[in-house]
Amino acid sequence: MTDLPSLTNARERADFAQIALLVAEEAAVLVGSGFRSRPAITKKGQHDLVTEYDRASEQLLVQRLGSLSPGLPVVGEEQTSARDVSGRPGLVWYVDPIDGTTNFVHGHPFWCVAVGLMEDDRPVAGAVVAPMIGVRWTAWVSPARLDGAAPTIPGVALRNGKPCTVSATALLSESLVATGFPLVRDREPDSNFASFMAVKRAAQAVRRCGSAAMDLSMVADGTYEGYWERSLHSWDMAAACAVVLAAGGTITSLDGGAPDYHTGYVAASNGRIHADLLAAIHRDAAKG
Repeated sequence: MTDLPSLTNARERADFAQIALLVAEEAAVLVGSGFRSRPAITKKGQHDLVTEYDRASEQLLVQRLGSLSPGLPVVGEEQTSARDVSGRPGLVWYVDPIDGTTNFVHGHPFWCVAVGLMEDDRPVAGAVVAPMIGVRWTAWVSPARLDGAAPTIPGVALRNGKPCTVSATALLSESLVATGFPLVRDREPDSNFASFMAVKRAAQAVRRCGSAAMDLSMVADGTYEGYWERSLHSWDMAAACAVVLAAGGTITSLDGGAPDYHTGYVAASNGRIHADLLAAIHRDAAKG
């Protein structure tokens, strides 16, 4: 890997965000050509699907990122790229060639291509492109934000080229919240079912749309006030978590500590409802 300096200035971060958007758009065109074609599937697990479009999209992303940012490792879901390099210092790309493959296979429009850059295991820039609903999110995070400070500008987050920010809603009871369920759903709490019921009782409503990257991005643009999920992967989160942080949102582990973007037990919110959301997630469903 070529040694590159830390991304300490905004111009560098903005440039990487534009690279992420460019290659995500290209991959989305490729994947979109197969939408509603009922593509052949391979099962990686009972609920874990992959198609030729997943593999082709990842190959495109790896090749283009290799050309535009030579020397940086690229980690992807289908493993046509490097294996996960969690804990490795420096800059690493994480790509999800189709986030929402099950939706894509069935002709449901909620799927996206996500391309995120992490530095020292923290999201710094990324893009999420959801072509079937005509929405693109892109962002870069302020260096001060990652150092734990609260800068006046947490970064730049854009939805279809216009600035976006998290919502101002302060009550969980008035909040629209999103979640998802893991591929293996045979035990609690990992199945997320009890937490779903508890949060559903506490929030105004809960949605489950099938794409973690889109759900997180919709926290960033104020559509949702919060989101939580268990057993995600770095490629599910890297791009969209950069959008959340740049839009002024809060991301923690489910116990309220620092998030681990490689184990995927995370909660994201507008910050105002965060404590109440975490409390509801852990509340006994019978008492919710």
